[in-house]
Amino acid sequence: MLLRFVSRMLLCVLFLTGCSATDTDPSPGGGLATVQASELPAEARQTLQLIDRGGPFPYAKDGAVFGNFERLLPAHQRGYYHEYTVPTPGSRDRGARRIVTGQGGEVYYTDDHYDSFRAVLR
Repeated sequence: MLLRFVSRMLLCVLFLTGCSATDTDPSPGGGLATVQASELPAEARQTLQLIDRGGPFPYAKDGAVFGNFERLLPAHQRGYYHEYTVPTPGSRDRGARRIVTGQGGEVYYTDDHYDSFRAVLR
């Protein structure tokens, strides 16, 4: 009787272990903070519209490959991510705000020049 109980418990443990979650995070943003597109600054929403239309973009570097050197976004091969400038009112240069897009349709927003990102929910 005890042997039967132990063997059943062992089977249950093996079954549950086989069904455990994987390392990948299925949530939008892969564990990053998120923001609704409607909550982004107006300039970021305008940049999203330009991205959706394919341009034209106001800055020559818009659409450039984003290297993800900070490794804050999910790891992918070089060329997977592209960056776009979000104009900052009053800034005399491109400012710190960017939208980064992934080939899988992901969209990320940073307002501190890549120190942090939020996944944009659309």
